[in-house]
Amino acid sequence: MTITIRDVARAAGVSVATVSRVLNGSGPASAAARSRIQAAARELRYSPNAAARTLSTRVTRTIGVLLPDLHGEYFSEVIRGADQEAQRQGFHLLVSNSHDDRVELEAAMRAMRGRIDGLVVMWPDADPPGLADNVSDALPVVLVNSPVEAAAGAHTVETIGVDNYGGAYAMVRHLASLGHRRIALLAGGSRNLDARERRRGYRAALRDAGLPIEPSLELKGDFSEAAGYRLGAALVQLAPRPTALFAANDAMAIGALAALHEAGVHVPRDMAIGGFDDIPVARYMSPPLTTVHVDNAALGARAVSRLIESARGHDGVARETLPATLVVRASCGAGRDTRRPRRHGRAAAPH
Repeated sequence: MTITIRDVARAAGVSVATVSRVLNGSGPASAAARSRIQAAARELRYSPNAAARTLSTRVTRTIGVLLPDLHGEYFSEVIRGADQEAQRQGFHLLVSNSHDDRVELEAAMRAMRGRIDGLVVMWPDADPPGLADNVSDALPVVLVNSPVEAAAGAHTVETIGVDNYGGAYAMVRHLASLGHRRIALLAGGSRNLDARERRRGYRAALRDAGLPIEPSLELKGDFSEAAGYRLGAALVQLAPRPTALFAANDAMAIGALAALHEAGVHVPRDMAIGGFDDIPVARYMSPPLTTVHVDNAALGARAVSRLIESARGHDGVARETLPATLVVRASCGAGRDTRRPRRHGRAAAPH
């Protein structure tokens, strides 16, 4: 038998409206009535109908999260941080994968209409998503690692990202400080905002170190381990071979590390490697990976926190940038502590 709110009201000796106010926290009730209602609900094991509650309160206590992919440690860390913050504030997550496809992203946004109180969207492509056509102006939105232009025309949109440029700059200047003069780049896609900013930091660091920018040393990847493996194998064939490489994310760095091992290229003696993101497995590679630390869990948590703040009445487009910090480990030839990474302050990278 299904227990209804009327059964709780009858058992507690109060009206249905009073039960609704107490269980929804939407109005006053005497302490005695509140106690009887809560006791009756526990005894009857009453569970409010979530759909009916949503219709009556227009609050779902659910946050939508749209990511370009769900595979890999980077995205799992972002989701972990977002989920922890959502739970801490009494919300649930509804997570969807756009498969890095604009049509699927917009379809997912439409599918979430009426089911969420706010939306977190990660869309690093240079072509911003069609928020105005697919999301109500009244729905708070936080864009993660997305171009600022994506917020145009939507007063409830805020953006949050990481210091891709400064992190890449610090990494390449560090490699140059170790004496490397031919530093390769394993880049991400040309339309990806993160990849473009990391390439910009790479080039600026080379210029400031007095090193030439050589197009032949900039190899295009897609942020996957497979791309890193393929590009690492290609680097081995170059003559002269670069003595260091900066992979624009840790996944490509790990793939390249495998390719270099197979080719008999010793890391870091023959080639130093640096990555970006500091995913959890990075410190346990052999050798441990020098990388740029970004607190990806904090990125997800902060996006959810900003979204809830916006849902509670904060308006205005605002850009927040989280720091990116160089972490030196053994893969660059300068690391010593392989389990407790040394955190270096951010370089004063010129923009």
